[in-house]
Amino acid sequence: MRRCTGLLAGIFLLFIAGSAFAQTDAAGAEEQSPFAELPWEFGPTTGKLGARAAINVPEGYAFLGTQGAERFNEIAENPPNGVDEYIIAPTDLGWVAFFSFNEVGYVKDDEKLDPDDILSSIRKGTEASNVERKKRGWDTMEVLGWSFKPQYDKQINALEWAILAQMSQSGGKLINYNTRLLGRRGVMEVVLVTDPQALDASIASFKELVPGYKFSAGEKYAEFKEGDRVAEYGLAALITGGAAAVAAKKGWLAAIGVFLVKMWKLLLIGLVAVGASFRKVFKRDRDGNPKP
Repeated sequence: MRRCTGLLAGIFLLFIAGSAFAQTDAAGAEEQSPFAELPWEFGPTTGKLGARAAINVPEGYAFLGTQGAERFNEIAENPPNGVDEYIIAPTDLGWVAFFSFNEVGYVKDDEKLDPDDILSSIRKGTEASNVERKKRGWDTMEVLGWSFKPQYDKQINALEWAILAQMSQSGGKLINYNTRLLGRRGVMEVVLVTDPQALDASIASFKELVPGYKFSAGEKYAEFKEGDRVAEYGLAALITGGAAAVAAKKGWLAAIGVFLVKMWKLLLIGLVAVGASFRKVFKRDRDGNPKP
């Protein structure tokens, strides 16, 4: 079954947990890190996001296509989600951004957002997803609130928000920053994973890349034409679950739980140590020497 990429805000979470790996020095991390062996494309280059869009990858950043992103998710123990994903990150791996396109049609942006109502829906969906997480033997999650409330920018047709949560058993804090870039035929879903302590700096760094993002010719939001497919939901549902939110209104709340589990991404804070080895890989590549 195809992943509904808008489900419950498309939450991709950073699992802040103690890790012996975080204690490893850079040289040791390089030897043992499978992240450094992925087929990174180093900037300056252009990252192709399928047939719908592309993004400029400047120097100091790196890009993974679908196969590399799939392997990245396997290493990070993220469940498969059934759609093509792409990854962009700075070479220190201070944050990681996941891109995927959801062909839901043209989403009308004339809806007024109610943050309190949206957060209530997210909490209900999280309760449903916890049922599925328990079945898998995973830790459950509690939504603590907004890191910042949903905001929509009509100039660039972009919706953004951030949610703070906590793992029930480990007590690890979770955070995600979501952006939805509206296009003519659907939505590019972007989720940034970072350390909560570095959220503001990571968002600022990520936003420097946004002007380099472009929908392909004929795919821009402003290029909508009569007869194009129109999504059956609006901005709020992009946060609360998309198609699953519609299903929930029909009494299928469990659907959110099943899909939401597939949406979560766990990334150990030890990846910071991997970043040290990643920078070495990047340097060798720039010097023209073979990468590991």
